[in-house]
Amino acid sequence: MTTMTEKASGLREFKMPDVGEGLTEAEILKWYVQPGDTVTDGQVVCEVETAKAAVELPIPFDGVVHALHFPEGTTVDVGQVIIAVDVSGGAAAPAAPAAEPVAAPAAEPAPAAEAKPEGRTPVLVGYGVAVSSTKRRARRGVEVPAQQGETLYAATALQSELNGHGAAPAQRPLAKPPVRKLAKDLGVDLATITPSGPDGIITREDVHAAVAPAQAPAPAAVPAPQATQETPVRVQAPAPAASYDGARETRVPVKGVRKATAAAMVGSAFTAPHVTEFVTLDVTRTMRLVEELKQDKEMQGLRVNPLLLIAKALLVAIKRNPGINVSWDEGHEGNAEIVQKHYVNLGIAAATPRGLIVPNIKDAHDKTLPQLAEELGALVATAREGRTSPAAMQGGTVTITNVGVFGVDTGTPILNPGESAILAVGAIKPQPWVHKGKVKPRQVTTLALSFDHRMVDGELGSRVLADTAAILEQPKRLITWA
Repeated sequence: MTTMTEKASGLREFKMPDVGEGLTEAEILKWYVQPGDTVTDGQVVCEVETAKAAVELPIPFDGVVHALHFPEGTTVDVGQVIIAVDVSGGAAAPAAPAAEPVAAPAAEPAPAAEAKPEGRTPVLVGYGVAVSSTKRRARRGVEVPAQQGETLYAATALQSELNGHGAAPAQRPLAKPPVRKLAKDLGVDLATITPSGPDGIITREDVHAAVAPAQAPAPAAVPAPQATQETPVRVQAPAPAASYDGARETRVPVKGVRKATAAAMVGSAFTAPHVTEFVTLDVTRTMRLVEELKQDKEMQGLRVNPLLLIAKALLVAIKRNPGINVSWDEGHEGNAEIVQKHYVNLGIAAATPRGLIVPNIKDAHDKTLPQLAEELGALVATAREGRTSPAAMQGGTVTITNVGVFGVDTGTPILNPGESAILAVGAIKPQPWVHKGKVKPRQVTTLALSFDHRMVDGELGSRVLADTAAILEQPKRLITWA
């Protein structure tokens, strides 16, 4: 889809691109420019949130921002114009008063062919582009015409940046987009926060500290447990207690990642016949191996935790029972097919500030243990920063969800759409266990495997779960079975 048009007046319009595969809308989270700013080719002008991830959009030409067509927080359909830029090199037109709305003329007919700049593909995803420094011209009025029946945002945006005396606004606080989104959700003004990050950057902890009651006593230190269950799944900091100001109800619009997750889970629950099996097992030897691997020279600097060995155990179980790694294809005219996958893209369910996402490790079956640890570390770092790309969440075959990090013993996970199995990992904690004929305290957990009964029979699902458990009880099987 072409994402820009150019008018005879020297204005070039940039449209909301399809930043994923087949997405139809995106929400504008943050504008990084305002009318009157000079922008350059490749400069990020805004951050948008799709049903899959947050994405930064760069502008594909040079010029001066003439108008922003939508305010922050607006959901925009793919193909709608979101920003107009004056590429003629001339000065901006005089401003219309913000208090007087401008009547919208009749919609202009779409041009037969939209102009494209030479040597550049106009459809942009926006990942990996560094934010350029913004050069502001002297603030002058900007005329804000209404185009194609839409009320433009330029005048109100410009007016909101000026204080009551007409002075220029204070310097914009420095914070990453996910931190800005968190502050917006919690109703915190970033300008009131004292930054603690490097170079004066406001961190997530600064935002949470700003909303926490000043008189709240520090929590008492909790003794470290005998064995920890560190995991890259929990990437969302605990939210402070909400203040409802006497309101009995609060309504939150369902959109973005939450909307997509809800639709996917409903579709999965009522399409695939779920079966869930459980096994409780002694993982004391696995926990010891985790501690030993942390001291191994080849694992230095890598993220080593129980989830790493659980993932490796599941991959070995899939290798021994490849029939679990399949998908269902309805085909044409009722000729359904079961698609056997000869690769494993291992999904890791992650709770992020924007909701549940399931990025996956591509070709996880070919990864060595250090490579798998490196991939898991990169996954959690990207998810924590809110920078998981749509491509990273596509093509998964089997998923792991770690509910144990929340202190939960087990659960009945719902399949990720298009996959045949999902493994839930419960909390690992000391429990009395019969070991070598005596009752001793051991590290125990519960695994739950949900699978699609259209493709996976109970025998096959049971073998996969039993093999995974056997490896975690005796980790040396990672060598003998791999």
